[in-house]
Amino acid sequence: MFERLAVDRGAILFDPERVQAPDWRLFDRDHWRARGALTAQPGGRGSIHFIDDGARHWVLRRYLRGGLAASVARDRYLFLGEDRTRPFLELRLLGRLCALALPVPVPVAAGYRRGRLTYAAELVTERLPGTQSLAEALRRGCMDGAHWQAVGRCLRRFHDAGVQHADLNAHNVLLDGDGQIWVVDFDRGRMREPGPWRERVLDRLARSLAKVSGGSIAWRDGFAELRAAHDT
Repeated sequence: MFERLAVDRGAILFDPERVQAPDWRLFDRDHWRARGALTAQPGGRGSIHFIDDGARHWVLRRYLRGGLAASVARDRYLFLGEDRTRPFLELRLLGRLCALALPVPVPVAAGYRRGRLTYAAELVTERLPGTQSLAEALRRGCMDGAHWQAVGRCLRRFHDAGVQHADLNAHNVLLDGDGQIWVVDFDRGRMREPGPWRERVLDRLARSLAKVSGGSIAWRDGFAELRAAHDT
């Protein structure tokens, strides 16, 4: 499905049906900005930009560290071999999930460039139009019982397929106007046998909902419906 292209100090892995003859400009924000095709994600940390250039509607994401590690090397990761780079792992995982008809963004391309011991990385996926995050829907009061149940059933599909999301939070679950649920950001995600990890994934989501609710407990009833739909 994906093809590899060597570039200076790194490589690009890409879907030839969605991008032809790529080079590093694919990940260059200045290149897209000069074309008037780049916008930043509102409220983001600068890692995510949207590309709208003719028929291309993409999400460009730079891999950035959080927490204490960000103060040391915000966008650098230890290089342990190309096949273990975060963008290549995520792109290939997204390809597998698309093949399983799971609701994830369509992967376009991933790239990395090395320094001496470390690398920086980028990922491009198709944009999901007309969506809002679960966090946004919760703040706007848009979440009714049917929405919570739909999220729960969606997450159960991933778990039945053995998909472990490494950081499932209220910003990584998206809802569109037709009631479709999507899950994004599979950095460090993997496929594995069913086990207690599924509870940890849902617990992580609950903590995120509590955080974005700003101390309100209104989310708890909705999350109970989500859990019931997931566990049915």
